[in-house]
Amino acid sequence: MTEKKKILIRIGSLRHGGAEKVLVTFLKNLPEDKYEIDLLLNLYSGKYLSEVPKWINVIYINKGEMITTNRLQDIPEKAARVIFQKVLKEFPDLLYTLILKDKKYDIEFAAIHGMRDEILHSTNHSSKKIVWIHNDLSQVKEYTDEEIRKFFGFDSIMVISKKIEKIFHDLARNETEKQKIVKIYNPLDTKEILTKAEQPVINYQFDDKIPTFISVGTVFPQKGFDRLLRVHKKLLDEGFLHKILIVGDGYDFENIKNLKTELGVDDTATMLGFTDNPYPYFKNADYYILSSRYEGFPTVLFEAITLRKKIIATEVSGVNEMLNNGELGLIVENSEEGIYLGMKSAFTEPEFFSRFNVKLENYTMPFNLDHSVSRIVTVLDEL
Repeated sequence: MTEKKKILIRIGSLRHGGAEKVLVTFLKNLPEDKYEIDLLLNLYSGKYLSEVPKWINVIYINKGEMITTNRLQDIPEKAARVIFQKVLKEFPDLLYTLILKDKKYDIEFAAIHGMRDEILHSTNHSSKKIVWIHNDLSQVKEYTDEEIRKFFGFDSIMVISKKIEKIFHDLARNETEKQKIVKIYNPLDTKEILTKAEQPVINYQFDDKIPTFISVGTVFPQKGFDRLLRVHKKLLDEGFLHKILIVGDGYDFENIKNLKTELGVDDTATMLGFTDNPYPYFKNADYYILSSRYEGFPTVLFEAITLRKKIIATEVSGVNEMLNNGELGLIVENSEEGIYLGMKSAFTEPEFFSRFNVKLENYTMPFNLDHSVSRIVTVLDEL
């Protein structure tokens, strides 16, 4: 019997983000008999913890719920966690000795780009290194070309869209570096989405007479929920009655909630917080709206397409690819004005959206779960 490959996977936590969801879906579909996996979390926290297969060994640096506020009573614990993580990052010998017990790995895998330095500075020099890039880093201020080039220190760079693939290809200096770049669409489970969408809606009332625009995602500035709420207010002022439903949580939650109150739209805009099953809300809403400032490959659109939603999306990385260059949904300029014009067209030109419905009814998704998992497995096996 072949000895199992020993793999260390690193991610911050298993909170409710797209990359976390994708990682857990991947782990659930991995063959148990081929690998011995340690999953190292900076924080043992998150809604997806319970979904990690039992055969995977979960290790952590800190434990407890994520602290997203700056309340006085939370500051000591928050500071202690940050300091401990920084010490282990600065002195990786301590991490590998104290927490990982000097275990030797065949592969070390950064499941998000933010784990780049932790994996590249591993004391396990003989291991092969992989990174999974979920974001268009060219849109992130601190990621200069020089910073992005550091990812070529990995043996394999997995990217999730053509746009991200192009960014890395353009920065590659030779054929060897180009061969490190592998485009693999995110593994997502269509059957799970359709099954979960049949469950009842909780804590929200849809109104057949008032259209609802839903947006789902971690509440970060990246997602543009502030832009969405300002457009919502403007359209209401112009007499277009509708509702906004934001599903998700994150460190910007209180800011967006306060903005909602400041704009005076508490009666028409709802922030539901996190739910481990957003699909019944998707199913009952009239439109899916992606208001993001930047993305890597917005897998949430995969979910909206699976549930045959009318889609309005800002032109960020992955959107043209996901929406077949505008065949499956309306792609708008990446600005507040773009979002405004897109949403307004839902009221002034509803027939325009019916052509998307026809396309969606007969559309077969190219993003296949088994295919994505087998591609990632091939990367692991060939290193």
